[in-house]
Amino acid sequence: GGRNFPFNMNSAGAMRMLRVARRGQVVCAGWRRLMSAEPPRVPLWIDGKAVQSKTTKWIDVINPATQQVMSRVPCATQDEMQAAVDSSAKAFKTWRNVPVSERQRVMFRFQALIRTHMEELAALVTAEQGKTLADAKGDVFRGLEVVEFACGVASHMMGETVEQVGTGIDTYSYRQPIGVTAGIAPFNFPAMIPLWMFPLATATGNTMIFKPSEKVPGAGMRLVELATEAGMPPGVVNVIHGANDTVNFICDSPEIQSISFVGSNQAGEHIWNRGSAGGKRCQCNMAAKNCGVVMPDALPTQAVNALVGAAFGAAGQRCMALSAAVFVGDSKAMLSSLVEKAKALTVNGGTEQGAEIGPLISKQAKERVEALIQSAVDEGATLLLDGRGVSVPGYPNGNFVGPTVISGVKPHMKCYTEEIFGPVLVCLEVANLEEAIALVNDSPYGNGTAIFTTSGAAARQYQHDTNVGQIGINVPIPVPLPFFSFTGSKKSMLGGHHFYGKAGISFFTRPKTITSLWTPDMAGPRLTMPVMGK
Repeated sequence: GGRNFPFNMNSAGAMRMLRVARRGQVVCAGWRRLMSAEPPRVPLWIDGKAVQSKTTKWIDVINPATQQVMSRVPCATQDEMQAAVDSSAKAFKTWRNVPVSERQRVMFRFQALIRTHMEELAALVTAEQGKTLADAKGDVFRGLEVVEFACGVASHMMGETVEQVGTGIDTYSYRQPIGVTAGIAPFNFPAMIPLWMFPLATATGNTMIFKPSEKVPGAGMRLVELATEAGMPPGVVNVIHGANDTVNFICDSPEIQSISFVGSNQAGEHIWNRGSAGGKRCQCNMAAKNCGVVMPDALPTQAVNALVGAAFGAAGQRCMALSAAVFVGDSKAMLSSLVEKAKALTVNGGTEQGAEIGPLISKQAKERVEALIQSAVDEGATLLLDGRGVSVPGYPNGNFVGPTVISGVKPHMKCYTEEIFGPVLVCLEVANLEEAIALVNDSPYGNGTAIFTTSGAAARQYQHDTNVGQIGINVPIPVPLPFFSFTGSKKSMLGGHHFYGKAGISFFTRPKTITSLWTPDMAGPRLTMPVMGK
């Protein structure tokens, strides 16, 4: 049962939906009428149109601030998923031959539509995921930057040429699309991560089976609809929904050539192992424990503001959050200022003016975060600021945890060894820079780290000696712009190709090298190893 869920809303309608959803109702169908008590059903997207699933298994999409069921996501049937793959395989035969300049024009139109619908997309993100509207707009914008990179994909797909490698012989190479690809997105960035995946895949000539998180399908569905409006042909991007069975279908499908994944280590390692066993190339960006190292010479205001923003923004639900602060020597004196700054942050539903921290994605996530906070206390750490039990007026049922600061943390403690994924900053102390580097390098994760200092020598030593894929110098969240690549490492990344940038182009293409001779060779058969360079 339930009504169908159309995603072609306007910005004013999306904002109205958000306000009404907070009161326990949902508005859709162009936002001209109130929905019934039965939540709307999210469709699949196959062959350029919405398709209602015939499944009997549905997953509720829950507003994390109110517990209102926003919609219901189908666990697509095997036949429906195969239909999506067949559609993408068929579309690939023609899409790969569309001139790259025309594929770029689709991307140009797509980025313009994203800009036009920025408010609407952000409202969908906030309603389903809980992050503040300002942060949700940033979510959309950082994804938009990847679309802008895809607008110039032709120059990044250029091959190489060497003339006269032998007498009358030339060698040149192309980069060609690999076929049907797949993307599996997480809940924490409902717009940005989908835009890491299908725009670059399709701009390079591939097609994609996209699975948004079953917790936050709205923004991803709307983006695919906008891509279709921009001129993406039917079948080039198809959307399937579900949980474990859907992921396993993607891993096992022989037609799918690659998998892009962002999410937990448990899921990422499963996808890597199962997908790779079937011959697929995989890029899996996973968990992290990112340290912010504060040197004694750091500018106190800059360092404190950076730590507070990077630890508590998005309620800590970022794989690049600075979830651990490492105070070197006397820099620990900044802790009191940090606690006061964190204590002043506003926790609410995400839509209010001045909203700073919204809810966690689910009740289970809240319980896990609170349990990890308690584990720190049990292991002997000091709770300087406790965000458990925070009261948020108007939202008695929200999944809220306030900013939490824990000091006296040791590297063996559970609150340090595990990714908390909540608004919790654990604080460690070391004597010098060398100890800080050793601490960071001992971590199994390598997504990102930052150092706060006014010393060029300290910064140079840190960037050179630290075994982490992305390093910020007085920059708390050093996520590269798309003309670079997202270069997480160690247990934070599985796969030889990173997301977006040149590495992303390489992931979605394979080289083909041609060696040609147009001068007749009359010397007769050559049975020895050919040596062209003479």
